[in-house]
Amino acid sequence: MKTLKLVVGLILLGVASKSAMAQTSEEIVTKHIDAVGGKENWNKIKSIKLEGTIKAQGAKIKVTSYQVDKKAMRQNIAFMGMTGYSIVTNTEGWNFMPFNGQTKPEPITADDLKNAQNDLNIHDDFITYTELGKKLDYLGKDDFDGTECFKFKMTDKNAQETTYYLDAANYFILKQTKKIKANGQEVEDITVFGDYKKLPEGIQYPMSVTSGFGELEVNSLEVNTAIDDATFQLPK
Repeated sequence: MKTLKLVVGLILLGVASKSAMAQTSEEIVTKHIDAVGGKENWNKIKSIKLEGTIKAQGAKIKVTSYQVDKKAMRQNIAFMGMTGYSIVTNTEGWNFMPFNGQTKPEPITADDLKNAQNDLNIHDDFITYTELGKKLDYLGKDDFDGTECFKFKMTDKNAQETTYYLDAANYFILKQTKKIKANGQEVEDITVFGDYKKLPEGIQYPMSVTSGFGELEVNSLEVNTAIDDATFQLPK
């Protein structure tokens, strides 16, 4: 009987532990959403125009980005006296990078289009993951550059996994990693976020974003500004 009680006790302890972890996970997500401005404020965001500078290998690259939630985005890139652009919509994507030798716009690869379309959603990923059919797993605590973080894995309908590191002190996303296909090969894409700023619309937005392309410093940000549909069309 003592053995039976011990086994039953261990089972109940395991169930309680899983319940506590689930409850903790939900609490962390709620605190994150509150920290970045709340679901109500984020749901009001329909478009973003961003101007910034990318520092990469000693060069400074001017970037202007336009995005309409769930529909389209465009980045204009000024470098070496030339201006290129990248356009992604729900149906297609194009690149024109004259500093890379391109003489005319070219459609991006199927892998690049798929990866880029995952970023068409403006809103915070922890606000939209349920409606987009994504699965969220709490992986416990981890460390990023000496900062204690809550670690989550989000998996979309296409089995694309993204791992997030949330600062345990303020619940902001510090880092995200995901494996993407580029040129037929799987590579790890790492993005680090910092210098969060509260906008008049009530949301928190990272003004520093570092990725494999370099460090982007946001110089200006306009929310819910009108963006002409022609912005996302190829020049005739």
